[in-house]
Amino acid sequence: MRNEPVVRVGIGVFVLKDGQFLMGQRRNSHGHGSWSLPGGHQEFGESPTETASREVKEEADISIKNVRLGAVTNDFFEAEGKHYITLWMLSEFESGIPTVMEPDKLTGQWEWRDFDSLPQPLVLPWDQLLESEYMPMLREQLKQSRYA
Repeated sequence: MRNEPVVRVGIGVFVLKDGQFLMGQRRNSHGHGSWSLPGGHQEFGESPTETASREVKEEADISIKNVRLGAVTNDFFEAEGKHYITLWMLSEFESGIPTVMEPDKLTGQWEWRDFDSLPQPLVLPWDQLLESEYMPMLREQLKQSRYA
């Protein structure tokens, strides 16, 4: 068996509520100190929607609904030698109080943000996302969550 680098599937989850989405500052992983959405690795046999629901529950102890694909980016972390295809999932907040369930992976508390109040620095995949053709649709989905 060869020990070659692999491309992994990462899931980032926009949890939409009242025109904002949930963000946290990463700790003890690639992108340490940067901000991103709840999410993680897709596990063998899981669908992206299952991964999104599981990761949000594990990380923030909240439930989400209407989970669907929002965007895809190709993300190469050169310094860490990691390569991800990131599936950016959209969802609506259903219930719970955002709580840091994995303090070894998140600094501080979960925060509700929008595209005009993004904290810095952002984890690398955000660079590709913000420049992508998906942004107009993502902004529209966020706008619609204000009225849901």
